[in-house]
Amino acid sequence: MNEFSLKYGCNPNQKPARIFMADGSDLPVEVLNGRPGYINFLDAFNSWQLVKELKEATGMASATSFKHVSPTSAAVGRKLPEDLKRSCFVEDIDGLDDSPLACAYARARGTDRMSSFGDWIALSDECDEVTARIIAREVSDGIIAPGYTAEALRILSAKRKGGYNIVKMNPDYRPAEIERKQVFGITFEQGRNAFRIDRELLGNIVTKNRELPEDKAVDLIVSLITLKYTQSNSVCFAEDGQAIGVGAGQQSRIHCTRLAAQKADLWHLRRHEKVLSLQFAEGVGRPEKNNIIDLYLSDDEAEEVLGEGVWRKYFAVRPAPFSKEEKRAYLDTLSGVSLGSDAFFPFSDNIERAFRSGVSYVAQPGGSVRDDLVIEAADAHGMVMCFTGMRLFHH
Repeated sequence: MNEFSLKYGCNPNQKPARIFMADGSDLPVEVLNGRPGYINFLDAFNSWQLVKELKEATGMASATSFKHVSPTSAAVGRKLPEDLKRSCFVEDIDGLDDSPLACAYARARGTDRMSSFGDWIALSDECDEVTARIIAREVSDGIIAPGYTAEALRILSAKRKGGYNIVKMNPDYRPAEIERKQVFGITFEQGRNAFRIDRELLGNIVTKNRELPEDKAVDLIVSLITLKYTQSNSVCFAEDGQAIGVGAGQQSRIHCTRLAAQKADLWHLRRHEKVLSLQFAEGVGRPEKNNIIDLYLSDDEAEEVLGEGVWRKYFAVRPAPFSKEEKRAYLDTLSGVSLGSDAFFPFSDNIERAFRSGVSYVAQPGGSVRDDLVIEAADAHGMVMCFTGMRLFHH
């Protein structure tokens, strides 16, 4: 089959809509269940490239959670410590530690749960039962993977009253070297971005501190491959094999950094004992818990959560206050976080903001007229910074 008809395009008024192979060859995907739409397939093909490249670069099972053509997170299949399992709401999943793929998706989904609500999922390996059981209870639009075990397919096919979108990707498919798209009736053409991101890319260390441990190199690779498929401008924070904060689609670099840092801060704060010990009322679901946790951690809205009506509705026991000063003190203890940027930092303010969120390792293209000031700021904080020499814009 070289064509798949879609209900409509990006919006209901954009008809007709389809995906097809212009050269007449067969599509490299098979729809096993549901009826994916235009945006679903945009997410599917971008997210598949991300996990495929991440698996090739690290040798580990990989997963990503996508929304509106950008990853909310991506991760490799490292086991989750107990506090992270609780933070990601997967402490009750039997067999999690035995499935690297399930660990990768639990991390990716648990990073920014608010953004991942209704996500598109990509997996680098055959979807197993444990991964399917995590997906089954989350609000999600669909999944792409190179295959599915019989039990995983059964579980996922029952999701959304039998309408869950399940796509099987041909892992051997290789796209043409030249890609084209139309905007306003005008055809754009460019060479496909086949730039390889791996350990060798991190060899040009420009700071006084040149000690880059292998686990931190993996984190920088995770951040850079995530950025390769994130709408630009973009910045990505990473730790322990996963993206923990993605700042996508901002017009200025500092706003990318601030957004990514804010998300990374929330990820860290969600693992604080005050959050993990929250006692919710019976019947409060995971999406509601997640939203309330974000409000609880918000300096602007925490008082609303602690108001009489709200806490009685959502909590079995009134939460202990978590002051702005307490949160700042906790974040000030962090270090070892990695940061990638899809283009150079034009000013050192990005480094200063990143440091406040525990960043110790940085990878960016370099090439700014103020590189010396950026390096100076990194040196002042004892950071390791690599110049990759390659911009990673994605539009």
